[in-house]
Amino acid sequence: DVKVAEVVFNLPLERPYTYSIPEPLRDLIKPGQRVKAPLGRSNRIVVGYCVAIRPGESGQKRLKPIEELLDSEPLLNNQMLELTRWIGERYLCGWGQVLDSVIPAGVRKKSGTREVQNFILVPGTEEKLTSARLSRQQKMVIEVLQKSTGPVTATDLCERAGCSPGPLKSLQERGLIKALRIRSEISGDDLLPVQQQADLKLNVQQQQALDRILQPIRAGAHETLLLHGVTGSGKTEVYIRAIREVVSYGRQAIVLVPEISLTPQTIRRFRSRFSTVAVLHSHMTDAERHWQWQQISSGEIQVVVGARSAVFAPTPNLGLIVIDEEHEPSFKQDSTPRYHAREVARKRCLDERVPLILGSATPTLESWIRATRKLDVLVSMPSRVEDRPLPPVVVVDTRSDPRIAKGSAIGRALYGAIDRALKDKGQVILFLNLRGYSPTVWCRSCGAGIKCPNCDITLTWHRDRQCVVCHSCDYEITPPKACPTCQSPAVRYLGTGTQKLDEEVRNTFPNTTVIRMDSDSMQKPGSHDEALEKFRKGEVQILLGTQMIAKGLDFPNVTLVGVIDADTMLRQPDLRAAERTFQLIAQVAGRTGRGERGGRVLVQTTSPNDPAVKFASKHDFIGFAQHELAERYDTQAPPFSSVARVIFRGPDEMRTRQTAQAVADRLRAARKGATEAVRVLGAAPAPITRLRGLWRFHLQIAAKTPELVKELWQSAEQSLSLPDDVEFAIDVDPINAR
Repeated sequence: DVKVAEVVFNLPLERPYTYSIPEPLRDLIKPGQRVKAPLGRSNRIVVGYCVAIRPGESGQKRLKPIEELLDSEPLLNNQMLELTRWIGERYLCGWGQVLDSVIPAGVRKKSGTREVQNFILVPGTEEKLTSARLSRQQKMVIEVLQKSTGPVTATDLCERAGCSPGPLKSLQERGLIKALRIRSEISGDDLLPVQQQADLKLNVQQQQALDRILQPIRAGAHETLLLHGVTGSGKTEVYIRAIREVVSYGRQAIVLVPEISLTPQTIRRFRSRFSTVAVLHSHMTDAERHWQWQQISSGEIQVVVGARSAVFAPTPNLGLIVIDEEHEPSFKQDSTPRYHAREVARKRCLDERVPLILGSATPTLESWIRATRKLDVLVSMPSRVEDRPLPPVVVVDTRSDPRIAKGSAIGRALYGAIDRALKDKGQVILFLNLRGYSPTVWCRSCGAGIKCPNCDITLTWHRDRQCVVCHSCDYEITPPKACPTCQSPAVRYLGTGTQKLDEEVRNTFPNTTVIRMDSDSMQKPGSHDEALEKFRKGEVQILLGTQMIAKGLDFPNVTLVGVIDADTMLRQPDLRAAERTFQLIAQVAGRTGRGERGGRVLVQTTSPNDPAVKFASKHDFIGFAQHELAERYDTQAPPFSSVARVIFRGPDEMRTRQTAQAVADRLRAARKGATEAVRVLGAAPAPITRLRGLWRFHLQIAAKTPELVKELWQSAEQSLSLPDDVEFAIDVDPINAR
């Protein structure tokens, strides 16, 4: 009864490889552990993942043996292994590539496992002290712990109490103090207790939504519920109450939020309502991530809050997943494996038989159509808390605006509205989704845009750093004195970015405090939260910035929101340009009118009759969805079809083009045998034809279902041969058309 191991590697390989298990490892090896094994003709030793153990077949050819077992326990359980296998199939990449992405580097490296003993007082110790007979040193230890705001390391405690470890041991034995094993690098913020808050009273609409969500939670069944609630309707409180129910059964909840929304405000909100909350985000050290992973997998954590990858949190007793702001594009990963967290959460919840809540004021059309077709459950919250009205949205046509004609970013109507809001002691938010000072460097003589030498992108002028920068590859030079094409000195800087808007606002409203929030000004850790805190306290009158200010912020004193240029999103060569424009206007508009004072929104545009702008100005998501879905249906675009985009990259333009074309031809030939319609579009130059020095071409496969797309790709893939210097990437259900 000889067992063999199935092993996958971090390579774009479809199938697992079979290895023999050496005698000493037979009782130790389990699926979910990492191994070292020889791969390929050269037998180089590569780290892989054991995904299955099965009986060997008699007469099987001699197998290569596994060299080494790297983990004492599996890093993933069988359910998570099955989920990662599904991701590899669904998103057309290797199972090993998925596993390498899912398991954090800190867990693979066992970072920060040096644990330090910390001590706290056992609750109720104060009452026992009157009757307990303690030595002087023991009293000193108790005194130090009474004065401290959190756990104290053994070394610190002995030093501050002036004692040896002996008194600590005897106090521990008497049940007066308690030892915690804490990784030494953990930050103080994570340990400081947050003031616990009582539940808020729900209004009728919130209670009805909660009652519907609790049905599958109480039945222990899977359902996907789309919670469609306008901005300010109190969706977060509904999530918290649903999670409270899940936690009361001894189960765990995962809450996914966009990375940009992982602010201290969001984290405090959960920490003030649940005793154990783990936060997973991209700025964590490997050691912190490993610590959190261990805490979660031990079942110690009630609620996991995190960005996209938190969908893989190793919760042993999952009871619920919530995805807040489910329309956010950041839930789709843009490197292999290019999964969408919403679809992974849907599959995980289905497998573990738990509910999934998707929340948004402006859901994606993919989620909306599933809910309206009754594949998912639609739960609506159409009113704001306390029945506050949604702010009126005024669309301003800037084509004949005298201020705009003179080069100003703030038109006449918006100037008047800002002036009035400031005089009334209100606060103002100005939104512009372009970084830098001027987004285009242009030659007036020959009309050429001055582009990055590595990318097909015009350079952006950053006046504060006195340089022009490529926002794709970070190439930067001092501003050119002459045009590189015609050598004319007539180089001009066109358009307005957030830096130029900042300067204009300060010059136009000189006695006003202004803060700018974009990825250039908010690079220092903590600067994002510091800026928002100043605005919250009223120390700043005008907050201006890019999309980071459009997300879930709640400032009751904001009485005016200005969208500087709604056309920046509309002009994108992208299937979802109208959808994103609607979402952005609706989300930014949601930042005002949340307090007693009400508020209003001004949207500047040269396309006042565009449906996305018109529907957004009426806060009419349902009208917009019907209009946009009709347009998509006519062209059979998503969500009425499934799409995979294949991007080819290489240093030689002609060879990359020919490779892309050869693959497209191969797919068309394979399509002839398909029973159902599958379309192949391209090959063609990608919208950004050159990026970081590589030429880019792409093609698209479209069909009714993802299975048909997968079948066509897999039937052609076996016979593909690519030049060594041309690489390709597959993006299933792409949301970025670059």
